[in-house]
Amino acid sequence: MIAIVRVRGSIGTRWDIKKAFRLLRLKTCNQLSLLPESKQAFGMIRKVQDYATFGKISEKTLARLLEKRARLAGNKRLSLEALKEKKTASFEELAKKIIEGKSALKDFGIKPVFRLSPPKKGFERQGIKKPFKLGGALGDRGEKINELIERMV
Repeated sequence: MIAIVRVRGSIGTRWDIKKAFRLLRLKTCNQLSLLPESKQAFGMIRKVQDYATFGKISEKTLARLLEKRARLAGNKRLSLEALKEKKTASFEELAKKIIEGKSALKDFGIKPVFRLSPPKKGFERQGIKKPFKLGGALGDRGEKINELIERMV
């Protein structure tokens, strides 16, 4: 699973990048969306890589994200009681099923977008206009996306 977080806003953005964000369901800054690893997903990510950051999410981080920020229809929080109705014992078990591809978020009625707070202690030193490789916040982070998500949850 790939986690993509929108970092920059939409002012002055080209129409094709806005459309890619719409397809990724990322309307505003500090929103996270989960995508399966596919050719189509990487095409959309390549289009928006100058406005977002992405990487491979771990089971532990996904379980914490589901526990703290997952929402059901009607903007209700995801609880253990709701999971037990779907025959899942814990958030860790749900995260494992999602990462392995055995089930999807919509099977549990979970909204596909997670609203996050800005990261504690801010983004990287060079800011949100430079790539991650040069000390900024944009582009591919790989496994380090988990650290950013932990700071944002």
